[in-house]
Amino acid sequence: MRESSPLSRRALLGLAAAAVPLTASAPASAAGARSAGARSAGTSAVGGERLGLGGVQVRAAGLPKKLTAQAWLVADRDTGEVLASYNAHRRLAPASTLKMLFADTVLPRFAPGQRYRVTEADLADIPSGSSLVGVQAGTTYTVEQLWQGVFLRSGNDAVHVLAHMNGGIARTVAEMQARAEYLHALDTHVVSPDGFDHRGQISSAYDLTLFARAGLRNPDFRRHCGTRTADFPAGGRKTFQIQNTDRLLTGAWGLRPYPGLLGVKNGYTSHAGNTFTGAATRGGRTLLVTVMHPAEGSNAVYEQTAALLDWGFGAGRAARPVGLLAAPGAAGAGRPTVSPLPAEHSAHASATPPGPSALRLAEGAAGTAALLGAGAWAVLRRRRAGTAGAPAEAARGGRRGDRAADTSTGPVPPQGGRRRAPAPENPADAASPQGGRHRR
Repeated sequence: MRESSPLSRRALLGLAAAAVPLTASAPASAAGARSAGARSAGTSAVGGERLGLGGVQVRAAGLPKKLTAQAWLVADRDTGEVLASYNAHRRLAPASTLKMLFADTVLPRFAPGQRYRVTEADLADIPSGSSLVGVQAGTTYTVEQLWQGVFLRSGNDAVHVLAHMNGGIARTVAEMQARAEYLHALDTHVVSPDGFDHRGQISSAYDLTLFARAGLRNPDFRRHCGTRTADFPAGGRKTFQIQNTDRLLTGAWGLRPYPGLLGVKNGYTSHAGNTFTGAATRGGRTLLVTVMHPAEGSNAVYEQTAALLDWGFGAGRAARPVGLLAAPGAAGAGRPTVSPLPAEHSAHASATPPGPSALRLAEGAAGTAALLGAGAWAVLRRRRAGTAGAPAEAARGGRRGDRAADTSTGPVPPQGGRRRAPAPENPADAASPQGGRHRR
């Protein structure tokens, strides 16, 4: 299914964002009203009261001392128990970790062996500075190969192709938002499927952990996020190797592979900083750890994830839970309580202003035409109400020509022909032995 609207995809994207209100400010919909955890006078957080509080929440000793992230969370994948957290519901720019939600939403739609010939229109309006795997117009790819480009190299080009196969960017955004509500990820506001630093695109450590937990239930998701290398089409019969940018999985850049690591997804932009959600199994127990925006760059997000995993498999075994990961569609009610962001971190997050709710779109049911109508209605209503200020830029420079360098990717295909060079998962990756180029 293809987009048929005469409007540009960028206009469709903007209307999709307007049509899907920020979850923290909108009244709970039928799906969003359901959440796990305690509720008291409308002030409880999804997952329990303590997860709505700022600061460290833990009922055990021995937490790692050098944790500089603005938010993090440790949870047991199987029981859903949150063993420890720090600002679990703080809303921050997610970078490419949001691709976990994209994959959880779209991955079941297409058979791995399905083939698709990419057009120029599929690659139009990819944000400048995006990470690219090297998808080329005129080349035919299997769905399996496109997902390898998403998971291993965080390729926004592969994301956009799959989104267009799914009916377009606007429809995919609406479906991702609906999926987030179903999972009770109410801190998340989706603006684009690629996780780039678009205006108002936010999530939280709690929500990203929900996305990882849901995704890992899908065997294809598990296989892709744990794949270290793959051969990617370069046109004709040629291929080039791509490598996973998850350093805890591959052991790149001075890190050792973490024992029992399953995946899941890393992300980086110059404005959002580093984000990572990892899952590892030891002794029959699987833990999930999300780390967002550590103060240091480069390896810090991986080192702090590894330290929290070590704690969870060690001293954390005796920890009493401080909350729960919500079960999809679970009964109950409540909206997330989000601790306010300090002023010095405002450039890295999107504050959600109070304002009237917009029409919440059902999952793909209305199609692109209904989405455009809902977006126009939302914009008109907000203007008349005079209360909806623009959310703070998740990354200053959300317009063409002032983009942040996005997440990972890999070497340029041997024959070239790409419109823009790939940006590395981390600034240090510019010196990668694979020779990837970037826009800095």
